[in-house]
Amino acid sequence: MSVIVQKYGGTSVADVDRIRNVANRVIKTYNGGNDVVVILSAMSGVTDSLIGLAHQVTEDPDRREMDVLLATGEQTTASLLAMMLVSMGYPAASLLGYQAEVLTDDAFGRARIKEIGANRIKSFLGENKIVVVAGFQGCDEEGNITTLGRGGSDTSAVAIAAAIKADSCEIYTDVNGIYTTDPNICKKARKLDQISYDEMLEMASLGAKVLQIRSVEFAKKYNVPIHLRSSFTEEEGTMVVEETADMERVVVSGVTYNKNEARITLKKVPDQPGIAAKILTPIADAGILVDMIIQNIRAGGQTDLTFTVPKLDFKKALKIEEEIARKIGAEEVLGDEHIAKISVTGIGMKSHSGVATKMFAALAAENINIMLISTSEIRISCVVEEKYTELAVQTLHTAFGLDKENE
Repeated sequence: MSVIVQKYGGTSVADVDRIRNVANRVIKTYNGGNDVVVILSAMSGVTDSLIGLAHQVTEDPDRREMDVLLATGEQTTASLLAMMLVSMGYPAASLLGYQAEVLTDDAFGRARIKEIGANRIKSFLGENKIVVVAGFQGCDEEGNITTLGRGGSDTSAVAIAAAIKADSCEIYTDVNGIYTTDPNICKKARKLDQISYDEMLEMASLGAKVLQIRSVEFAKKYNVPIHLRSSFTEEEGTMVVEETADMERVVVSGVTYNKNEARITLKKVPDQPGIAAKILTPIADAGILVDMIIQNIRAGGQTDLTFTVPKLDFKKALKIEEEIARKIGAEEVLGDEHIAKISVTGIGMKSHSGVATKMFAALAAENINIMLISTSEIRISCVVEEKYTELAVQTLHTAFGLDKENE
């Protein structure tokens, strides 16, 4: 007998018919002699609808009360699925986040899980019940309801799987696996049979939206195998697992892109100790994340410093830097919202040389200029003009041999 955690996203439980489809999948797994814990998101569109209602009440909803409101979305689907399973003759019980002992910090709207007791989950499993848990939610040490932020149900599922020592965690969504790149912009994208935790972490941080990054962090920390698959087909999906020797043979496993960043450059900055801190500390104090940074030394004791920030924070960051530039005597501040970050990722980079050279040469052959470069042990990222996004992705996908066979 295996312990299997199954998580279903909003599109999988969008209406009663789809909830019935989920029930049938759960029953099939249960009838296979497995203990089953199901984690559910709210119905597709419900969370946005609840947010809309809150803003009809007030322009600035109280964060604590917002979490109380948003948690009702998952409560609805959990109770409906449990109700349906019972009506179909199967023992089932639903639990809210706090009942499943999902303990979080008190950062309402973006809480982080501290620990999971899971005693009631284990108790129900001991009674051979199917346990249905409302995802995306928990409670803090004061007993306040908290939510984990967008995509938080993925994190709930993997964390609960770790807590009950599940044999696997199946994440059901509206895609049938993880692809070598976005199939919407590259028709030659291939579905991967498996990918390592580290590769998935890089791809999630670089713009791939199939899995929430915190869920992959939990999976890696507690060695929980994730099976990402579609709730609308019986097709096998993609396994996210520990790195294996076979994975290193593939130099690049995926190409990702992100159009949600902007570039800021301060020109002719005094080249002296502490100047980078003066430029970037106010950005950090404003809660703005800085991604890529590059510094170009000029003659005459001056330098140019360029960095990227989320596009949503661009105007705020630009205003901050214009004030900083006046204080430190920089010549001017330039900004550009029309950029894209293109990245290649692969465990194989650790043992293969020439990846960067091949990437730069492939882009140069298409006359795509590189503005910024950053690297990690298993990833290389370049910033290019946004208009070249699709061409850059398709070019690198082909250059690294990721295209579908016989195409």
